[in-house]
Amino acid sequence: MTQQQPAASTIDRGTAIVLAAGADDASRRLLVSPLGDSTVAELAVATVRKMFSPDRIIVVVAAGDTTLRALLGDDLTYVEQTEPLGTGHAVGVARAAVPADTDVVLVAYADTPLLRVDSLRGVVNRHQLKGADFSLLTAVVDQPLPYGRIERDEAGRVRAIVEVEDLDADEAAIHEINVGAYVAAPSDLFAQIDALAATGEHRLTKIAQRFLDADDVIVSYQIYDTDEVQGINSEAELALAADIVLKRLFVPTKNTDTSIVFGTGGWRAVIGEGYTLGNLRRLCQAIANEATRKGIDHQGVVVGGDRRFLSRESAVAAAEVFAGNNISVLLLPDDVPTPLVTFAAPYTGSAYGIIITSSHNPPEWNGVKVFRADGSLPLDDETDRFQDEANALRVDEVITLDIHLARKAGMVVDRALTEPYIDAIEKIVDVEAVRGSDLRVIVDPMYGTSQLTLGTILNDMRVRAEFIHGAHNPLFGGHAPAPDLQRLSSLIGMIENGKGTYDLGMATDGDSDRIGIVDETGEYISTNDLLLLLFWYLHEVRGEKGGVVRNIATTHLLDRLARHFGEESREVKVGFKHVTAGMEEIGAVLGGESSGGLTIRGWILGKDGIFACALVVEMLAVTGKRISELRSMIYEITGRLYTLEAGVPSTPEMRVAVPRRLAADPLTAVGPYAVVGIDHTDGTKILLENDNWALLRFSGTEPVLRMFVEADSPEKAQELLDWLKGFVTA
Repeated sequence: MTQQQPAASTIDRGTAIVLAAGADDASRRLLVSPLGDSTVAELAVATVRKMFSPDRIIVVVAAGDTTLRALLGDDLTYVEQTEPLGTGHAVGVARAAVPADTDVVLVAYADTPLLRVDSLRGVVNRHQLKGADFSLLTAVVDQPLPYGRIERDEAGRVRAIVEVEDLDADEAAIHEINVGAYVAAPSDLFAQIDALAATGEHRLTKIAQRFLDADDVIVSYQIYDTDEVQGINSEAELALAADIVLKRLFVPTKNTDTSIVFGTGGWRAVIGEGYTLGNLRRLCQAIANEATRKGIDHQGVVVGGDRRFLSRESAVAAAEVFAGNNISVLLLPDDVPTPLVTFAAPYTGSAYGIIITSSHNPPEWNGVKVFRADGSLPLDDETDRFQDEANALRVDEVITLDIHLARKAGMVVDRALTEPYIDAIEKIVDVEAVRGSDLRVIVDPMYGTSQLTLGTILNDMRVRAEFIHGAHNPLFGGHAPAPDLQRLSSLIGMIENGKGTYDLGMATDGDSDRIGIVDETGEYISTNDLLLLLFWYLHEVRGEKGGVVRNIATTHLLDRLARHFGEESREVKVGFKHVTAGMEEIGAVLGGESSGGLTIRGWILGKDGIFACALVVEMLAVTGKRISELRSMIYEITGRLYTLEAGVPSTPEMRVAVPRRLAADPLTAVGPYAVVGIDHTDGTKILLENDNWALLRFSGTEPVLRMFVEADSPEKAQELLDWLKGFVTA
């Protein structure tokens, strides 16, 4: 197995003794049972490795045991307990293996694998700071567990540990338990073990009691996350531990866990926590390593940033890493839209396009999107390699070249690609057809990056365009720059107050890859309806034959329209990389998602809100119809379905409980409506009659459980959404 490296902050003169001999064969089998992507014993030892270097970790195993040695690695020290006399005896057999310069010993159990490193470090730290003779971990729990109880005196000092079998009625009501991790100087610890052994007793808790009886300085460190105390002494407890491990995977990263994790739209994290320049540099080093291994490093990379806080500094930092790895960089000046970088990768023949952005996330977030040479998003196996290698890199393994030297050497070249991007759009969108249409539109870029590019295109079309919220504001007006109904009140209000002044309202999100539309009356037009209009327009007016691809959360009316045209429709997982892959597979003319992203055949392999806005303007000019008129016409073909969606904060417990409840109690009906199928491809999609459906899906970019429904009537849609909410909160 791959050896784990010790943490940089190991306890220099400390030694850990991990008890893994087990009381019998059954307990030893549990130690090697799978838990998460590891085993019980591996998980316990992995935590200890974060505090102690391998040569100062002693694992006590049963006589003749080879399985644990193979699992845990040969860089640790192993001693055998030849007969199972007790936990104190197990610690005693490790005596000869403890390095002579050890000044503190931590004793931990391999069958308590959920202890966090902060808890173990906390008890060791308090022991040393307070000059204690003996220290132990405790926890206050609200359920009966088979642990000894902690008795304290009036001053709050620990005075006794009462074993479960010795509890009387009053003691059984005590909620503070002895977790079973201890710290002491080796000479004191082994002296007490010897003294107790002389009485024929070998339990470690009795040794702890000897320290208490001697009136030594005793320190306790309390655990507040009671999930940590879950021991593994039965299959049932193993199942409970597995739930806890799974739940922890979804806990938002905090100051001690700032790993880089890719979601459906790149890597995103809170600035100053997960998103740091240090993490960014490690990620860019991993991408540079991948390019070098694949032999595409000579192609160079394109790097740009949006208007978020730290985006410009991040773009420069990224450029320094690639230049430091002898990979040339085309650095886009100022702020740029994400679709421009998507376009730039194939346009310049670069190995990768890198954009610093967190898309529509709230202002305190930032992140990175990576595009391949053809402008497509990497699939999961590739982003997994990026994040895994980045997380394994140390700071001193990142190679950089100062930006001034890089520019002087020609390794970093500043170059704007706004004009080539606009020219490429205007080769596909019929600019001439729009001229003379006398259209007047209002645009809300939501303080994002679309004003220059979209403004230029609209000007070339001779469209009278008015922009709002165009200033550079990293706070985005105090809310997430997502072009949905709740955040476009200013745009809607201006159209309503204009009383026929405007033909169309358009919005783009923070990095301009999503679109929002408001019709001439001020009604917000869902992306589901917009996709229907554009599919009809492309197929029937522009004569571009082909099918349509949508994600699992997008309207089934697209399927109905495709059947009407005699074309294929395809449903894919959430994530635009899946949409573009599906488009290529069936030769689709349009691909989109209900959250505001779309592209067409022949354009970039990613969503583009700027291009989408230009195409909508073309559609209005060429057809001579308003959005409201086009919708009525399309509904005559497809009929109506009504969509609703909602989201609730997703706790780690929900991530475990909701899928389990769905699996344990297969649905046959949602209220009075019969279930005709269940799809677990991406979340859980409940299929009902007549293209009605309901979807539960945990977001890949935010800690949110999303709920989507589509039904024959608004009332039925609300009924389905209420049912989903009730199911989730039950």
